Amino acid sequence: MEENASFWESLIYAHPTCTTWKQEAEGSIYHLASILFVVGFMGGSGFFGLLYVFSLLGLGFLCSSVWAWLDVCAADIFSWNFILFAICFVQFIYVTYQVRSVAFDREFQELYSALFQPLGISLTVYRKIVMCCDAEVITLEKEHCYAMQGKTPIDKLSLLVSGRIRVTVDGEFLHYIFPLQFLDSPEWDSLRPTEEGIFQVTLTAETDCRYVAWRRKKLYLLFAKHRFISRLFSILIGSDIAEKLYALNDRVHVGQGFRYDIRLPNFYRVALPETPPVQLSHHLQRGSPRRKTAGVTNCSSFLTQ
Repeated sequence: MEENASFWESLIYAHPTCTTWKQEAEGSIYHLASILFVVGFMGGSGFFGLLYVFSLLGLGFLCSSVWAWLDVCAADIFSWNFILFAICFVQFIYVTYQVRSVAFDREFQELYSALFQPLGISLTVYRKIVMCCDAEVITLEKEHCYAMQGKTPIDKLSLLVSGRIRVTVDGEFLHYIFPLQFLDSPEWDSLRPTEEGIFQVTLTAETDCRYVAWRRKKLYLLFAKHRFISRLFSILIGSDIAEKLYALNDRVHVGQGFRYDIRLPNFYRVALPETPPVQLSHHLQRGSPRRKTAGVTNCSSFLTQ
């Protein structure tokens, strides 16, 4: 204990205390360096936040080096500040290279800003997602089919970037697919990774469309490597399926001017305007959320009891 006490005493009292303080202030370079340090530490996260922090801190250390060289004339202060300036400069160059390496085409940049950036997805993670689809946006011309009922295999997951897709079954209209919605999320969710299947609906482009497609096997390999991306797509697909279910729910009439509401465990009577009822096909295949709502067209007997 005595040795520890003597160590701290020598550390504290080895140097004389300041009895008098300098009357004149340091030069403008020193204060400029301090201002740069204060502003630099206010930077945010992400690539651009790092660029902001390292650029201002590097300038601050450079000003401190100049101050130590010209005003203080202290080689050790100059050396440490210059080393820190060099480290910030190298980090700035490295982050700049990373930002350039994750640059995307306009459509992918817009897709990131609209869908992935609000969820807090970094550009490095988004780059893995884009590379999985080979950074390609596919064009689907008007009135061309993305999938045909009973013929097209379910071998990919696609996200609509622009345009509008019409979904039909046995010639009957089900709902539309709009930009930033998946084209085949119900089919994706209805199959296990090892299963195969075919579309039970027809998807037709009402306008010229652009979409991004991920192959099933390639996307599952990405999920196996990055669990975070797997959870991200699970959330996006679940939300997309819910939107499609509600779109179907708005069209299901159960007779006598009432509508079935899938949000409630019991049948919920909602008065509808006087419009011809739309009866969905009863040939909907089990397993696809597009088809699960169709069964409620036969529920009018429950409501009349």
